[in-house]
Amino acid sequence: MGTEKINRLKIVLVEQGKTGKWLAEQLGKNEATVSRWCSNATQPSLEMLMKIAEILEVNAKDLINKGKFD
Repeated sequence: MGTEKINRLKIVLVEQGKTGKWLAEQLGKNEATVSRWCSNATQPSLEMLMKIAEILEVNAKDLINKGKFD
């Protein structure tokens, strides 16, 4: 269960040609924190997920992997 990919943040960043460093700068967060989100080592809070969606101009649902949460 530990290897489950909950968020699609890395995929969305790649699709948009953006980097974790760029996102970290937009959020005022440490690049290492964003990197952990991208690798699914940790998850952003719901509030942060909404902020990320706004910055990337996507629906927050697009940042979450479908699966058993469907």
